[in-house]
Amino acid sequence: MCGIVGLFLKDPKLEPKLGEMLTEMLVTMTDRGPDSAGIAIYSGARDGLGKITIQSPQPEVDFDGLDGALHEALGQPVTMLVKSTHAVLELPEDQIAAARSALASLRPSIKVMSVGDSIEIFKEVGLPKDVAARFDVSKMHGTHGIGHTRMATESAVTTMGAHPFSTGSDQCLVHNGSLSNHNGLRRELIRLGKTFETQNDTEVAAAYVSQKLEEGQSLGEALTSGLDDLDGFYTFVVGTKNGFGVVRDPIACKPAVMAETDQYVAFGSEYRALVNLPGIEDARVWEPEPATVYFWER
Repeated sequence: MCGIVGLFLKDPKLEPKLGEMLTEMLVTMTDRGPDSAGIAIYSGARDGLGKITIQSPQPEVDFDGLDGALHEALGQPVTMLVKSTHAVLELPEDQIAAARSALASLRPSIKVMSVGDSIEIFKEVGLPKDVAARFDVSKMHGTHGIGHTRMATESAVTTMGAHPFSTGSDQCLVHNGSLSNHNGLRRELIRLGKTFETQNDTEVAAAYVSQKLEEGQSLGEALTSGLDDLDGFYTFVVGTKNGFGVVRDPIACKPAVMAETDQYVAFGSEYRALVNLPGIEDARVWEPEPATVYFWER
């Protein structure tokens, strides 16, 4: 049992409040997943620049002088904003691959949470309210975001096992449920070149979507393909640079509710996560249909 929240803003006036609204939604879902939490925030990209969000179990050691070391290794300036155990590196977009290689050499204990033009992912072990507070999520601005509260079932309670999972540029996925064929899929995806940090079945689902996108499918097509290839019961909420999608398995036994107004599209594992959103009393509210892909894009 886990809790998912998501918010895709149509009204730019709400963008300064994205983090505040998502935090309240996430904390409301605490009793669905009290062991760890995470959030993905999408904000406007700066021309020619990309971002890498990293995490360290020893940030006071790993982050000390890291921006300077990367500058020396790349020959390009790197901006670093530290947020507790995470840091966001901003650098020229064409240096992302080189920076990841340099990070592996300079700071082997660092883990990459996300890479892209606009995505930042923050996740840690702990109650959702504590995780959100340590990263100041309520102060974050953005266009859309996804949050997850986890109750571990198939793997250990660790930072890397928390959601969201990002296995492609500006892409993330969160999951409520359980896949039954993830080990076979993992072996096939490894054969195709994918790598994995955890034994979590959600990371397999994220990598599956990434693989389908690399093969030329749209996100909607990738999620539709998953209805044939992914066994088990699940609700996925996914994010891309410009989009926000939802899909449930054909049985759809995991709870889910959506709401849409002229200002936003919202998702929650339960309606109570949505009750304080502006204009919710006038929203179109519905339960997503089984085996149906819902997707919004700006």
